[in-house]
Amino acid sequence: MRRPALCNLLLASSLLVLSQLITVTDVSAETRLALVIGQSAYRAVPELPNAANDAKGMTELLGNAGFSVTTAPNLAQNEMRQAISDFAGKVAASGADTVALVFYAGHGLQIDGENYLVPVDLDPKREADIPLQGVRLNDLLNTLGALPTRARIFMLDACRNNPFPALSGAGHGLAIVDTRAGAPGSFISYSTSPGAEAEDGSGIDSPYTTAALTIAKQPNLPIEEVFKRIRVAVAQSTDGRQIPWESSSLTADFKFFGESSAQQPSAPGAGLPALASASRSVEDWRQELRGKEPKVAYDLVIADDSVPAYQAYIELYAQTSYTARLRMILERRRQMMAWEQAVAINTRASYETYLTNWGGSDLAATARRLLLRVQNRNYGPVAAAAAVPVAVAMAPTCPCSTPSTPATPINPTVAPIIKKRVDDTPPKRKVVDTPPKRRPPPDDVVVERAPPPGPPPAAVMQGIGIGVGIGLGMGMGGGRGGEMNHGDYRR
Repeated sequence: MRRPALCNLLLASSLLVLSQLITVTDVSAETRLALVIGQSAYRAVPELPNAANDAKGMTELLGNAGFSVTTAPNLAQNEMRQAISDFAGKVAASGADTVALVFYAGHGLQIDGENYLVPVDLDPKREADIPLQGVRLNDLLNTLGALPTRARIFMLDACRNNPFPALSGAGHGLAIVDTRAGAPGSFISYSTSPGAEAEDGSGIDSPYTTAALTIAKQPNLPIEEVFKRIRVAVAQSTDGRQIPWESSSLTADFKFFGESSAQQPSAPGAGLPALASASRSVEDWRQELRGKEPKVAYDLVIADDSVPAYQAYIELYAQTSYTARLRMILERRRQMMAWEQAVAINTRASYETYLTNWGGSDLAATARRLLLRVQNRNYGPVAAAAAVPVAVAMAPTCPCSTPSTPATPINPTVAPIIKKRVDDTPPKRKVVDTPPKRRPPPDDVVVERAPPPGPPPAAVMQGIGIGVGIGLGMGMGGGRGGEMNHGDYRR
């Protein structure tokens, strides 16, 4: 009687262990890899002590969140590129269920609408040196964006002030990076708004990293909610001078930490309601904010960080102390959105439009430089005719071959030069198959034949007649005939 009970107990225990193994397998199916870069020991400008502290704190946090962390401090240009390449190799080898996270603390620059991470050996003498000595942010985004992953997360505490005197024409802060324009599955967070500068902070960490180290530990929070709360916390700690910003094209859910029984301290913004991810109109925000206390409404619009939210607050709360601050944020956000559009279109009209509306901004000098660059493009018919580019498909493949002339002109605005070939041969007569018209026969048909050789027949007959007559007369008349002759002679 005991054997069936024992068998049932063993079966139940086996099922429990199997279910736990399946659960562990499902959780461990998501691989988490992180690259943490802290740029503190700059060689040409003063050091950033907090950048090293930020990297150390994030390394510990991400390790506790299940990430395999690679920490790379104080990288020169070649070292930074190599670190990114090595990290991309690890991500590619880990499979499509990988969450790849990159945290960067240090200087960041915006040159000609491009964002650059600053290696510790960068020492520019002019703005044109930045593309040669820096590391493009887009290179980092594109390198990881080309890999099949579950999610890609970029945290950039890189919008500190520009410390290089030679770069006086560079714009403040970083330009907007819209993750929706690239590969889906990306999330990027700036420590402050586009076009603004972040503070290094008075503590051991920057305000952005300080908030991240506290709020990201909260259990079971979606990543979008984590960074909304980070934004509110940073705005409070800096008295509104710094507003973090993010852009997301994630297609999968992500949480730094799952369910936890441990009681965590409440973080700034924890009491805020979760906001829908879909964009909301100004009228939607008017209805949402109407009747609320100014401080509560302020926290709501800061958490959302959108143009319609700021505009609705300014309209409803014109007399509060927060309105002037939000008006400056709204103006800068609109300016940076216009700048992003001008650089993306990259035409003479786009830069002229920007200069018309924002001619006094810090990006005006860059806009004029890019405007001059597009004006010098080879658009004129004379210049285009002088140097017609060779199509790639018709370029020579070896030194002995020469490219053939394309059938159509490369530049459609330039009319092709047509050389007429002069042909000296007479044109061929067109052969018409219509039958010839019949002419009526003449009344008298005269056939002319060539005369036979020799004298004409009349002369022959005349000579014969004369000869016969002379001969007959001489033969018949005798002497008489002589007399007559003599007589005739005498006459």
